Amino acid sequence: MAEVLLKVKDLVKQFDGGTVLDGISFDVRRGEVIVVVGSSGCGKSTLLRCINALEPIQGGSVELGGEPVVYGSKNLAKMRQRIGMVFQSYDLFPHMNVIDNILLAPLKVQKRNKSEARAEAMELLKRVGLDDKAESYPRQLSGGQKQRVAIVRALCMHPVLLLFDEVTAALDPEMVREVLDVMLDLAGQGRTMIIVTHEMQFARAIADRVLFIDNGKIVEDSDPDTFFENPKSDRAKQFLNIFNFERSK
Repeated sequence: MAEVLLKVKDLVKQFDGGTVLDGISFDVRRGEVIVVVGSSGCGKSTLLRCINALEPIQGGSVELGGEPVVYGSKNLAKMRQRIGMVFQSYDLFPHMNVIDNILLAPLKVQKRNKSEARAEAMELLKRVGLDDKAESYPRQLSGGQKQRVAIVRALCMHPVLLLFDEVTAALDPEMVREVLDVMLDLAGQGRTMIIVTHEMQFARAIADRVLFIDNGKIVEDSDPDTFFENPKSDRAKQFLNIFNFERSK
C-alpha cells in the first residue's frame, strides 16, 4: 500500500464565528485521486484552501509528507511549491503570454534554468494540445484553453499534490470535456489529486475515493461505486437524487 502523503486531522475552519469545517479528518495516499462532493456552501473549496494554507485554521492540522502546512509559517512558500492548485478563475496574468505565465514561478521562485524549464513547459503544452498557443495572450484563448494552461502552470512547479477547485464551473459545456480529459490523463500518470467538482459522471470515472461533505463534516468516505450505487446516509441519497431525472408520463 502506498505511503500516506497528506494527513488532515480534526480540521476546524470558522468564518465570523460560524463553523464551516467541523473536525474534518482524512488521509491521502501517494497516487490516490480523491473527489470531494457536496452541495454549494458545504465547505469543499474552503477545505482545499486550508490544505494549501491560503486560509488560517482554528483547529486541527494539515501535514504533507510528515511536515506541517501552517498559515503564515516561515517555510510556507517552500511547502506551497509542493502543492499545485488550479482555480476556477484561471488567474493568468493578462499582460503576459502563455509561456511567460507558465515560466514565471519556476524561474522566479525555483530559480530554474530557463531553457530547461521552457522545454518542459512546451512539452506539457504539447501534451494538452496547446503548444501552438505558447505565444498567445489569455484574451486570445477560450475558457477551456485557459484552464489547460493553468494546469500546465501548476505541473511545471513539480508538485507532489494537485488540488482542483471546480475547474470546469465557469466553462461552457463544450469546453468542459477538454479539461476533464487532461485531468483523467493526469490520474492515469499516477498523480496525487484532490478534486472538488459538481461533474458527477467525471467524479465516478476518476475517483479512487469520494468524500461527501455536508454541514462541514465528512458524511461519507467510500469508493465511487459504493457512493454512487449504495450511499449509506440519507443526506447523500438526497444529494445524488438531484442528478437523477425521469421523464414524466
